[in-house]
Formats: sequence, C-alpha cells, structure tokens
Amino acid sequence: MTAHTPLILHATAVSVGGRAALIRGASGSGKSALALEMMARGAQLVADDRVVLRATDAGIELRAPEAIRGLIEARGVGLLHADTVASALLAVVVDLDQTETDRLPQSQNTVVLGASLPLLHNVAAAYFPAALIQYLRIGRQA
Repeated sequence: MTAHTPLILHATAVSVGGRAALIRGASGSGKSALALEMMARGAQLVADDRVVLRATDAGIELRAPEAIRGLIEARGVGLLHADTVASALLAVVVDLDQTETDRLPQSQNTVVLGASLPLLHNVAAAYFPAALIQYLRIGRQA
C-alpha cells in the first residue's frame, strides 16, 4: 500500500503507544467525552472533531488538522488544550451510534481506506474507556 490522498472525517482519535482508536458517531454522541475519559487514564489525543486519515505502507495514519491540533472540546467547559501525538496508526474503530448488547461480542470489522480494521460498538458502562485503553495496549482475544 502506498500513500494516498488524505481523507478527513468528523471523528475523534486517541492513541496509546502509537496505536489509535478512531471514535465516530453523530454530533453529540459523546466522541470527545469518551476521548477525555481515555486521556484521563493515559491515552493521548490525536485529534478531536476532525481527523485526517492517510493510507501508508505501515497502515492507516491518523493526524489532526493543523488548525485544531492540541484542542479538545468539553461541552459546557469549552475548548481545552491537550497533550497530543503528531500521528498514530489506526488499530480499532469505535462506533458510538451502535450499542453493544452482547456480553462477549463476536469480532467485527469495518473497512477504512481499503483496510479491514476491528470495529467496536458503544458500551454503556463506566468501564468502557478503561477497556478501550487496555484494548489499545494489548488487544483482545479473537
């Protein structure tokens, strides 16, 4: 795979150890809130609100548009400064518009810029941000 024209998505991305979660969902679905919870547990912000995706030989690279790099929105608080990573490779897509109801869900995938990647749905539980951190650190059993 060679580098292609970047794609900009309305999404948020956080990284742990260079492995990123792309958090997507409708406006107001909690993308930034989930990212803030993950950041409080050690993740680093890649981008909030808009994410630049680019297919490379190493995988799907995520970056922030320059104009919003280092900023994350906290509703009711305002735009906050955040420590960021310049880029990270996409490891998992989190879809907040879909709710996971299975206790031990089957593995699912989605295609992003021609690459098949793991897909997780929203889990309405307080441990979800911590579980995502663990997922990015070590992965999950298939």
